[in-house]
Amino acid sequence: MSFFSNKSILVTGGCGTVGHEIVRQLLEHAPREIRVVDTNESEIFFLEQELLDHRRSHPQSNISSLCQIGDIRDADKLNMMCAGVDIVLHTAALKHVILCERAPFDAVQTNIMGVKNVIQAALLNDVERVIFTSSDKAVNPTNVMGTSKLMGERLITAANSLKMNHRTIFSSTRFGNVLGSRGSVIPIFARQIEAGGPVTLTDSRMTRFIMTLEESCRLVLSAAEKARGGEVFVTKMPVIRIADLARVMIDELAPQYGYGAEEMGLTEIGSKPGEKLYEELMSDEETRRTLELTEMFAVMPAFRSVYQDISYDYDDIINAQVTDPYISSPDNSMSHSELREYVLEHRLLDSYMRRQISTSVSISSAGILRRAA
Repeated sequence: MSFFSNKSILVTGGCGTVGHEIVRQLLEHAPREIRVVDTNESEIFFLEQELLDHRRSHPQSNISSLCQIGDIRDADKLNMMCAGVDIVLHTAALKHVILCERAPFDAVQTNIMGVKNVIQAALLNDVERVIFTSSDKAVNPTNVMGTSKLMGERLITAANSLKMNHRTIFSSTRFGNVLGSRGSVIPIFARQIEAGGPVTLTDSRMTRFIMTLEESCRLVLSAAEKARGGEVFVTKMPVIRIADLARVMIDELAPQYGYGAEEMGLTEIGSKPGEKLYEELMSDEETRRTLELTEMFAVMPAFRSVYQDISYDYDDIINAQVTDPYISSPDNSMSHSELREYVLEHRLLDSYMRRQISTSVSISSAGILRRAA
């Protein structure tokens, strides 16, 4: 039996890239009910149809679903959606760095006050557990988005001291760049390659943590099962040079669009405000209170005395002492060949290759019709 079997699960932001994949993976765990709240009206409609189609094609699963338009800024809506729910997976957020810089008050309303609303709704409805999805940008933040995500983590951790006689367990999971998600670098590079280049880099020295969408969501579900309360789960992720990713994509995609890979150049345009050359998933201070697990690290609350006595007795602890901060560095990044193998193994470019094939077929068909006319 899965941990999620026969449970009612609410996914906030369920129409986003991560939220949607979490919903898809939950279908494999036989929950009793999946609820989704999102502000995107069209995507809510399409997701509802997708869940109905799944139920028709898998009548034995008997999973009910409820998809609603709603905003996590709306406390009343969240309270209604949490009624009878066992688990809340909170993915709704404003995630684009530059947009949060331009609209910091909105970032506060969604990424901080929205988390507060989720906490209060969960407590009012005695939800079993709440998992908050955070970001590597919450570590030593240099921008509004990262700062708001850090505050979200702190609120989730603090919620364990506020729950009084409630059973609710609150935890966070923190990961880096999800390759292929909306707004990630892969679609941006793919569009530039399709247009004939050049591919733009902010800085050729830049490194980042990466993982696939499927991996990130699987680890969110794993964290939900492991959670004891107040900790932040930090997923283990490979490191890449962004310049290497650009070159791999050029090698693979340029011929698909009729260009020579060796002819397409890379152009540095300069770092964006608040953008780091490297990313951090765990700070030096956090290492002093961290356990290493098989697939992730678990960062304990800094102020343990404030919270109830919790036993962090995970069954896959491999190291009770962590000494090094978790930072993306050129020294531990994938080689060019390793990155190419990773991209191809996880089929990260398939959607763009399929799109090119589809476009070619459409153009050929149009030409045949014109000649016939």
